[in-house]
Amino acid sequence: MEQSNILEKTDKSKSVQLITNSFPITGMTCAACAGSVESILSHTQGVTKANVNFASSSVLVEYDPVLQPSDLQSALQSVGYDLIVDADDPSEAQENLQKQHYQDVKQRTIWSAVLTLPVFIIGMFYMDWVVGRWVSLVLTIPILFWFGRSFYINAFKQAKHGKANMDTLVALSTGIAFLFSVFNTLFPDFWHARGIHPYVYYEAATVIITFISLGKLLEEKAKSNTSSAIKKLMGLQPKTLKVIQHGEEVEMPISSVQKGYTIVVRPGEKIPVDGEVSKGNSYVDESMITGEPVPVEKPKGAEVFAGTVNQKGSFQFIAKKVGGETLLSQIIKMVQQAQGSKAPVQKLVDKIAGVFVPVVITIAIVTFITWIMKGGDDALTHALLTSVAVLVIACPCALGLATPTAIMVGIGKGAENNILIKDAESLELGHQTSAIVLDKTGTITKGKPTITNWNWETSNNYYMQVLLAIESQSEHPLADAVVARLKKDGLKPESIKDFQSITGMGAEARSTDGEKFYIGNQRLLNTKNVKLSSDLDKQASEWSNEGKTVIFFANQLTVLAILAIADEIKESSATAIKTLQDRGINVYMLTGDNEQTAKAVAKQVGIEHFKAEVMPSDKADFVKELQAQGKVVAMVGDGINDSHALAQADVSIAMGKGSDIAMDVAKMTLITSDLQAIPKALKLSKLTVQGIRQNLFWAFIYNIIGIPIAAGVLYAFNGFLLDPMIAGAAMAFSSVSVVANSLRLKAAKL
Repeated sequence: MEQSNILEKTDKSKSVQLITNSFPITGMTCAACAGSVESILSHTQGVTKANVNFASSSVLVEYDPVLQPSDLQSALQSVGYDLIVDADDPSEAQENLQKQHYQDVKQRTIWSAVLTLPVFIIGMFYMDWVVGRWVSLVLTIPILFWFGRSFYINAFKQAKHGKANMDTLVALSTGIAFLFSVFNTLFPDFWHARGIHPYVYYEAATVIITFISLGKLLEEKAKSNTSSAIKKLMGLQPKTLKVIQHGEEVEMPISSVQKGYTIVVRPGEKIPVDGEVSKGNSYVDESMITGEPVPVEKPKGAEVFAGTVNQKGSFQFIAKKVGGETLLSQIIKMVQQAQGSKAPVQKLVDKIAGVFVPVVITIAIVTFITWIMKGGDDALTHALLTSVAVLVIACPCALGLATPTAIMVGIGKGAENNILIKDAESLELGHQTSAIVLDKTGTITKGKPTITNWNWETSNNYYMQVLLAIESQSEHPLADAVVARLKKDGLKPESIKDFQSITGMGAEARSTDGEKFYIGNQRLLNTKNVKLSSDLDKQASEWSNEGKTVIFFANQLTVLAILAIADEIKESSATAIKTLQDRGINVYMLTGDNEQTAKAVAKQVGIEHFKAEVMPSDKADFVKELQAQGKVVAMVGDGINDSHALAQADVSIAMGKGSDIAMDVAKMTLITSDLQAIPKALKLSKLTVQGIRQNLFWAFIYNIIGIPIAAGVLYAFNGFLLDPMIAGAAMAFSSVSVVANSLRLKAAKL
């Protein structure tokens, strides 16, 4: 079980503790399967709620403690699905099964394609070759009933529950085409005696299986990567740590650590558990929590969190939260729950198939009965030909191609415009976006502190070289920005001595001739009684009001320079945000940064709604609030701290230069820092959905016109009966129309 917690539920007579667990599922192949699993579990006695996530192949179940997980497993096994409940690591067991299943689907698809090729060639170019029919029969049997057996098995499962989907259509049309072709191969004289040429349709049946199998393979490939984000989050926590026991450092597994242990953290190491600094001082990169690129100072008494990264100093801390209590563990659980709490998406094609299949079957049966009753001398012949023609022309090849071809072209078009799309659902849903939530750091801004302004009261290369020398030795995270700026100007550090870091204020050092210099905040100036001119003081206040960090460089007498450091806004941010707003989309900004900086950035890019000092869970809660208002929410972020909100959002977009975890959770990734790619991605979604709808029109127009003709409605007027071969050709032409329409998207301008 991936996660577990106890919920208190009270009724009028007693208090019942309900258990909520997330279980991996195996055996689901489509959205309809997810609906079946949810329905079966929901109607199991003792279960109060079941929510299936088809994308992650998991189910979140709320049930009475008298019910065992094995009871839930038995309920699903009875209808062909399964729960993983007794493995040591269910997630790993599910991942192994997914990999194995993907390889199975891949092998079946490849072999289907290999065997289909000669069947297709024979059917298209050598249809009158008698030996070729027998060759096609032999090759078709393994394609349909071994490599394509899952379609028939799944169709049977759906039929048991009184449902129909794409698998039902595939199984029905290919099965009928195969049986009719076998009859025509074995008994051609039956038709010859009636003056009719006995055509076979092996190529139609095999091509359908191969095409739909290819679509399933692409779907399985996407699903096989769903757990990588969780695994990477878990990987942020080190496997071992060093604790102080009896005055000595002892290395132990993280699973053995307990509250109260004193833990040692060296430069560059990840902090293993949550705690409080007891000795030493350092700066810690907490971007996974806050999203902010500037490391945070950690003096004695400061809180530290699992998964964050220590910078240059060493320190010891007392473990306060371990195991599942740490903030990192809570983030992992929140991401899992956000992914698992989404209702299963019923795909449009499956919804259509649920209505279309019974209608087609009914028409075929009515056609057969009508011809038997009123067909005269050739009643049986006409009944067989017309009913088979109805089923063949209703073949789901075009229907099966309608969505995947448009999506494949859309994904390719996205890649050309620096938009990588991992999930078709996001591509289909993006055009409905009514609210978009932007992370600040790394999304609206560049995500790296740089010197945006400086003002030298006394400007010469010597002072700049001294400043470079001091900042080169400083451990303060903002020092790197100063060093980078000065080195860019080609400066070399001057010789200095007696360097000393002053906690919470800055640093000091002496030149070789004994002159003392200071670099730091205004508190340092006050402590050292250094004078600040009114002009520089006014300038510093202006920069501070703009949300920039101001540092002062001085000697013992006066301030020599002031420097403003900030995370610069990307050039495209304001334009992209205005484009989104012009389309009627509400834009919101969330950041872990302070209120003043957030307000300054929001003002510069034209965002009216923003929130500052937010935690990862706050971002996800904000997304939920917008969803509760009926909005379709897109979340754009780049950090680990955004992963929960990305998982919660309807459409999730990661910046390509962000963390691997954010990119794994998100369904779209922008491989550019240009925010103009966001409105392009949403427009691409709109064009793709238009293409899908047009494809469905082309897929069905032939059926709407062709099925009545295949049933023989024109026979009474002009004696015309649609030959099943012509029906097959019409079906093939509808597929060509669908593919050609999808390819038009390539020429579209985003």
